[in-house]
Amino acid sequence: MKKKRHEHHEEHIDETWLIPYADLLTLLLALFIILFASSQIDSKKFEQIMKGLNSGFNGGTGMFEQSNMVPLTVSPNIEKKKEDEKKKNEQESQQEQQMKALHDKEMQDLKELQQKLDGYIKDNGLLSQLETKLNEDMLKITIRDNALFQSGSAEVKQESQVLAQSITSMLSGYNQYNVEVAGFTDNVPINTREFQSNWDLSAKRSLNFMKLLMQNGKIDPAHYRSIGYGEYQPIDTNDTAEGRAKNRRVEVNIIRQINSAGAKSFIP
Repeated sequence: MKKKRHEHHEEHIDETWLIPYADLLTLLLALFIILFASSQIDSKKFEQIMKGLNSGFNGGTGMFEQSNMVPLTVSPNIEKKKEDEKKKNEQESQQEQQMKALHDKEMQDLKELQQKLDGYIKDNGLLSQLETKLNEDMLKITIRDNALFQSGSAEVKQESQVLAQSITSMLSGYNQYNVEVAGFTDNVPINTREFQSNWDLSAKRSLNFMKLLMQNGKIDPAHYRSIGYGEYQPIDTNDTAEGRAKNRRVEVNIIRQINSAGAKSFIP
């Protein structure tokens, strides 16, 4: 009697899971493609990818075709930032042009005033007592103290009041400018009942001369101020009589509203 042969059948692994797994990988691939496309600014490429996916998955039709997604465009914030930057540059350029026009107008005004003053100084033989200088900040009128005051005094001499009136007449046509009247002394000490120091003397001289400028009522007091610097801003040496004479002075500074750097006058 023959023995029955036992046949061993190999067990097959269940591979049905591969189908959903492959579908999952396909969906993940599609997701990554969509995410990649969404990160790009170029909306045309995005639309091409969508059409390709529609065609591959649904024969050209499907959910992507009905998508409500808005085509990607350049970020509105970026566009707004560019527009704001452009407006800012235009405003700055316009302000620079306005500043330049004002700067040029002031230079023209002060050159004109300087010519009038220089003409007056020359015609009246005052070249040794008065001088003018024009720079980027101001027109400076320098008056030696002996043209205005007696030694150690802050009272303007009677014969010098005509000079103050003449300067006022010329300044009255330029009331838009701020004016500083400054007094200076040499370093010779002073200690009298009226003036305890050169500070006091210089301050009183500048104030008295400014008041004299305002007597005819043609200039605006709101644009004027007086200040005393004492002996501390010399323009020459104090070791000689000639140098000390130069240091004793009154300056009338017509100050520009806008200097070359675009800065405004320091007087309010």
